[in-house]
Parts: sequence; C-alpha cells; structure tokens
Amino acid sequence: MPFPASSYIIALLLGLLALSPTTVHAGMTPEEVKRFDENKITGERGDPNAQFALGLAYYYGSGVKKDNELAVSWTRKAAEQRHSNAQYVLGSMLESGEGITKDLAQAVSWYRKAADQGHAAAQASLGYWYQIGDGVSKDLDQAIFWHRKAAEQGNLMAQNNLAYSFQHGQGTERDYAKAVYWYRKAAELGYSKAQQGLGVCYYNGIGVTKDYEIGVYWFRKAAEQGHAGAQYNLAISLYFGYGVAKDEIEAYAYFNLAGIREEGARKNLIILEEKMSPEARLIGQQRTKQLHKEIEDKLVTAQDLIQAIDKEKQRKGI
Repeated sequence: MPFPASSYIIALLLGLLALSPTTVHAGMTPEEVKRFDENKITGERGDPNAQFALGLAYYYGSGVKKDNELAVSWTRKAAEQRHSNAQYVLGSMLESGEGITKDLAQAVSWYRKAADQGHAAAQASLGYWYQIGDGVSKDLDQAIFWHRKAAEQGNLMAQNNLAYSFQHGQGTERDYAKAVYWYRKAAELGYSKAQQGLGVCYYNGIGVTKDYEIGVYWFRKAAEQGHAGAQYNLAISLYFGYGVAKDEIEAYAYFNLAGIREEGARKNLIILEEKMSPEARLIGQQRTKQLHKEIEDKLVTAQDLIQAIDKEKQRKGI
C-alpha cells in the first residue's frame, strides 16, 4: 500500500534530518561552516592541514560535538604526513591519554619527529623528558641540547628548564649568570616557574646582587598565577618583613594558599595560627578567599587566551 503524499513528505524530511548531524556547525558563523565543510572534504582526500584542523575542531568541540577519539584519528592522519604541529599535538595526546591509551614512549617518539623539523614546543617537551628520564632513557646532554634549541626560539618552558640546568649544573657546567639570563627571559613574558626561579636568585644572591625587594617582586608575580612555591616564599617574606613591609594577615593568606600543595606552608600556618587572635585569623581566612578568587579569575582569563590562540591556528589550518 503506497504512502499518502503527506506521509511521503514527512518520511523524506525525517530521512534528511537523519543524514544531517545536529551536532555539526553548532554556534559557527557561515564562514566557519564553509571552512569546516571544506576541511572535511579536503581532509578526506588526504590534505594534512585540513586533517589537523579537523583534529583541533573535534578536540575543542568547535562547531562539532567534542570527540577525543576523532580528534586523535584526524591528528594522526596529519602527523603521519609529517605535519609538525600534528606530530606535537599527537605526542601531547599520548602523554595525557586523551582519546587514546597513555603511552609516554610513543609520545616522545612523536615529539622527536616534530622536534627534528624545528617545532619549538616539541623540542621543549623532548628536552623535558630527557631531563626526567621517563618515556626515554635519562640523558642530560640531550636535555640541554633540546632545551637550548627551543629556548632560542622563544619557548618559555625551555628557557626556564635551561636556566634551571645552568643553576644546578645539570648536563652542563654550573653558570649562575646564564641561569639568571634565561630565567629573566621567561619571567618577563609571564612564565610563573621562571618568575619563581628568578625570585630565588635575587633573594639568595645567585648570579645577581642579593636584593630581597626584587626577589619579592618576582615571588608576587608567580604567586598571583597560583605558583605554590612562590606563594610560600612570599608568605615567609611578609611574615618576617624581608623585602616588604611585615603583614601578618597577608602572610597568613599566602601560607594558606600555598598549603594546598606545600607541606612546609601548612606547618608554618599552624604555628602562625597559634600566635594570632581569633579576629585576626578570621580576617586572614577572608583574605585567603579573596586572593583565591582573584587568582582563579586570572587563570581562567589566561586559559581562555591560550584556547583562543589555538583556535586561531585551527582557523588558519596550521
């Protein structure tokens, strides 16, 4: 028995809806829809730039439902065609285990492929794993080699790790002046670990003239980004008045914040609490909450910026 005409139209519409995934193009502009569709076509034909762009789209859920497995699949296709950004991102996925079984040895292998093509972030990651000795045999000479390669391209993590190596004589002769040089490079561009490292150098007179005030300046910069070690050092400075006016309440708040990850801070907080009045402790707790919110707000803004940069790379197909 044939369908009535109206039933045929309904059936046709339902069929079309079934063929059109509702999760695709959500929240995209017409230009972005066009670019995504073009990437899908050219990616399926084997274009590595399009494949990488699709991988990022699925990874971030940009216009499509977030799907880590599809992100890995498209990224791998591009990586296997020597797309250095895709090789680096695939290494990161293997390192974190997002959408794929975690495998540090494989992660390092992909980092090396990208690093050999001059990819700075991959060079920095490769240097880090050589320094740690996980996923690859520990080799401090190789660590220094790759730290330097990436640092000279402006990679902040590598600059910090190179500085640390010079400070502690890991894989190279100890050179405090070079340590300060590389810490400063990364610190001035906002890298919290380097800010902490530079603060320590000024605080202790390592490679520079000892200066508590400058040390505290850099501790504060890192502490405001949530660096627990810097929060602890800032708390000590505030408590004793080294390089900054003594402030028991502010010291309490920073000990409290650092105590989430620093055992030394927790112990000092207990000692300080015993000396404080109930009123002062209450004010310190309120200040802790205020600082915690300020730091969280800054971190969210920073993460949004990083994601926006990554999405812009996706838009350009690089």
